[in-house]
Amino acid sequence: MKSATLQLETLTCPSCMQKIEGALKTLDGINQETAKVSFNTSKVKLEFDDSKLSVEDIEDAIEKVGYDVIKSKVR
Repeated sequence: MKSATLQLETLTCPSCMQKIEGALKTLDGINQETAKVSFNTSKVKLEFDDSKLSVEDIEDAIEKVGYDVIKSKVR
């Protein structure tokens, strides 16, 4: 498992958070327990199985629901 923190464009409402978390839950390889969006910081922190998906796949899922990823950090 790898950990990632993604900085998003500024979130304007709690439903933004829910849309992003919903998109992440559809991805095979995301640890559902760790995938959390912080409304206050506009960041997503999660763990994922890098044998099943890449950080680019995660960014694409977020962008498909209408939000831009500004920067990603993977460990």
